[in-house]
Amino acid sequence: MNMRIAVVDDEQDIAELAALHLRKENFSVQEYYDAASFMASLRDEMPQAIILDLMLPDADGYEICRALKADGNYAHIPVIMLTAKGEEADKVRGLELGADDYVTKPFSPRELVARVKAVLRRNVAPQETGKIVRLGDAVIVDGNTYHIKNVREKMGNAGELIKNVRGVGYKAEA
Repeated sequence: MNMRIAVVDDEQDIAELAALHLRKENFSVQEYYDAASFMASLRDEMPQAIILDLMLPDADGYEICRALKADGNYAHIPVIMLTAKGEEADKVRGLELGADDYVTKPFSPRELVARVKAVLRRNVAPQETGKIVRLGDAVIVDGNTYHIKNVREKMGNAGELIKNVRGVGYKAEA
């Protein structure tokens, strides 16, 4: 399956450079040069990740990110901000608004591709296996698509048994 990446940047050469390198890695890439065309495209086809410039001619990238992350239909899509705004305050604001990563221009296309792959790895749902995992009194059906926060809430006190393993995912630990 080709994963679809949306590149939203009003600088055509930047969008084309990012798209070229993503396509070399077998991603399906759609370029958008303004917010309106990108937002309209979401009705027809949902990307698996979004590379978003902050300074678009018709909208503020921060506001687009905030709107996407506030909408249940799009909140799960990773957003990588790609922008010339490199001050710490800009980066912090973007990440606080829900961006999954932040890359400043000028950028390394290879690094951008690596960051896209990294955010996609973090968002991959487990394969349907149907295995049942028992943790004390808790039972989890392995392979169901779920968010770890919801699982922890449903497990009550037993939710504390699920530990985050940085760079890997989650593990159950008594």
